Amino acid sequence: MPNSIAQTNTQFFHFNNEETPFELKCGEKLTNFTLAYEVYGQISQNKDNVILLFHALSASQHAAGFTENIEGLSVEWDKECQTGWWNDFIGSGKALDTDKYCVVCANYLGGCYGSTGPSSMNPETGKPFGGSFPRISIKDIVKSQIELLNHLEVEQLHAVAGSSLGGLMAISLATQHPERVRTIVALASGIKTSILQRIHNLEQITAIESDSDYLGGNYYGKNSPEDGLALARMIGHKVFISLATLERRASQEVKKETEESSWYQIQTPVESYMCHQGQKFVKRFDANTYLRIMDAWQNFNILDESGFSDYGAMFSRCRHQKYLIFTINSDVCFYPDQQEELVSAINEGGITPIHITVHSEKGHDSFLLEPDLYAPHIHSALDEND
Repeated sequence: MPNSIAQTNTQFFHFNNEETPFELKCGEKLTNFTLAYEVYGQISQNKDNVILLFHALSASQHAAGFTENIEGLSVEWDKECQTGWWNDFIGSGKALDTDKYCVVCANYLGGCYGSTGPSSMNPETGKPFGGSFPRISIKDIVKSQIELLNHLEVEQLHAVAGSSLGGLMAISLATQHPERVRTIVALASGIKTSILQRIHNLEQITAIESDSDYLGGNYYGKNSPEDGLALARMIGHKVFISLATLERRASQEVKKETEESSWYQIQTPVESYMCHQGQKFVKRFDANTYLRIMDAWQNFNILDESGFSDYGAMFSRCRHQKYLIFTINSDVCFYPDQQEELVSAINEGGITPIHITVHSEKGHDSFLLEPDLYAPHIHSALDEND
């Protein structure tokens, strides 16, 4: 463990209520489920300093510090997982300052890092849920984390934060439960699924379901659909970083490789790099979880989930809230016009959000890699509510 990174550990919240089961948007009910979560900093006596952090697509509850291992996972907790994905943003004096605030981050319902998901054991059958695991919506993920907050006895969050897909969830929580949060920080996100994202996500879904080893999601104990999941990751990865960064990483990190089983032979470091990204991903992530999250993204409709027909009415309940919205000028995953659309929707409710454009050559992944570009603005937004 690096000396400069604090040891952390995953905790588990267990929901169990047979009398009032947890009802999903799809209509199915769960009498019990588990959420894996981590906590950084101390919850204040009044429990008014908590920041709930939503992770992006393939991340986990492990946002900061060093968690060496998590027992009982169906996927590998490899070296890439051990150091928190937002470690440079969370800690003493950092953007989410643990000297002042307590940060809570949970793995999504449907996940594969300790939360109940398709790879979890179905108590009724004694086998993994597999393809029988129900569809999960962003509303369900938010609702499950409200249950976690209730367990922690946190009535109102100091803030909710999220980047990329996590930003959709942060906005969803703020509009579904406006009384539960004061400040919202959304980085490189939006307010709905764009047409391009819908097509892009469909390509990834099709890649997994076309793998002959997918077996309708019932592949546990057999060959997992590694080729399909690797291809899905390759399709997704190309919008996470700028092309210049991709080319630079390829030339520095990955050598030219060949695939003897393929008619087409890998010819450039960039091609080899993309194959490498797909191949290493399949060891640490579950294909069924990937599909559940993709489906939640595809079916996200914040007006429907909040019970409103227009943004003005929805955000009018949120006028006590403060919004900090970040755009990354080189982002091709959540294009800058998607944050403009988000800001316009918030304006309809009579709220003027703070909108910051970060100029970076690193593309969408800038929100993971360049804390100095974000920290001053996050500090300001969080501290004004103290």
